[in-house]
Amino acid sequence: MTDELDELSTKILMHIYKYGPDNPWYMARRLLGESGWAPKYSADDIEVACRKLKDEGYLVPYKGALKKAVTSSVKPWLKVKAKELGHKPKGIYYDLTKEGRRIASQLYKDYKSEEDQKKAKK
Repeated sequence: MTDELDELSTKILMHIYKYGPDNPWYMARRLLGESGWAPKYSADDIEVACRKLKDEGYLVPYKGALKKAVTSSVKPWLKVKAKELGHKPKGIYYDLTKEGRRIASQLYKDYKSEEDQKKAKK
């Protein structure tokens, strides 16, 4: 089933696996810990990918409380603001389903293995 996932969908699953529930606006700016002043991805493209992953049973809208601590080393102020407001920011946050977590776990292990091999070659 993972052969059918495109690169963006794969990155979204790994990002949520590593950092926890997130929304498309934030993911456009920091997908897998990447950073910069401009979004690297379109928030609309990420939203479409998230809806597709939801329809396939990998993601579910997150209804619980967000962590009250920063979940990313990139732009820590993005979630600190949620703590100050006392509620989660607007927008749909997505989390992994049980099947999504299983797939994302394997994708993340493969990704880390590739990264380690690249570092070893240097």
